[in-house]
Amino acid sequence: MNAVTDAEFDAQVLKSDKPVLVDFWAEWCGPCRQVAPILDEIASTHGDKITFLKMNVDENPVTPSNYRVTGIPTINVYQGGEVVKTIVGARPKAALLKELEDLV
Repeated sequence: MNAVTDAEFDAQVLKSDKPVLVDFWAEWCGPCRQVAPILDEIASTHGDKITFLKMNVDENPVTPSNYRVTGIPTINVYQGGEVVKTIVGARPKAALLKELEDLV
């Protein structure tokens, strides 16, 4: 999954033609490390329908603050510049796919 920064967020996420899933994470977050390979798997299967990006909250504090990301991992799905789905906490692959089924 590609990384996105505060500086690129507007162009890469809010102005995207297709839905964008952003995984807000940090190096020290155990549950984030559990979710990362699951998201990579989902991205490899559904990357044509939805763009998958990740944002390190320690290196990019502005965007998480703007979207009130208080716990990680938080997964936000953006469509047309708006948050259309928020998933907080680690989930197994089946649960994530269920949450995302209307998008993928």
